[in-house]
Amino acid sequence: MAVLERLRSDHAPALLAFERENRGYFAASVPDRGDAYFTDFEERHRALLDEQETGTVHFHVLVGEGGEILGRFNLVDVADGAAELGYRVAEKATGRGVATAGVREVCRLAREEYGLSRLTAVTTLGNDGSRAVLGRVGFGAVGSVTLDGEAGTSYELDLADGLGRTAA
Repeated sequence: MAVLERLRSDHAPALLAFERENRGYFAASVPDRGDAYFTDFEERHRALLDEQETGTVHFHVLVGEGGEILGRFNLVDVADGAAELGYRVAEKATGRGVATAGVREVCRLAREEYGLSRLTAVTTLGNDGSRAVLGRVGFGAVGSVTLDGEAGTSYELDLADGLGRTAA
């Protein structure tokens, strides 16, 4: 069984392996992180943990039974009771409800642990998987956006209304 954990320093090796193993898969639907991300990973990881301490971001990893990272679920730009959700799931974990369960859990944490009342998310029109996950969890489309030159949709979830009421 996988468990969503707040990002810690000891996650670094497994997180780097997750990013390397899934780089090509992720690049097919979101902009590539670039070579510098991998070269400077340790410094970046420490900087993310420092930023997390300020309360303006909440980073999470979905850890499998063997300690492998199966996904990342992040809340960024935390302010005024709101944050933006971003997530990515390993290719080998897709199609099993992992993304939906992870998004539901981070939404619960947003409401119960971080005191947030609203989340936003964006995805490209071609990212059918992410669009389906957001819909299953209860996010509603609120507008059009452009992401790295691609058409996309902006979503919003009112955490006070509860979570996961939308049928699959």
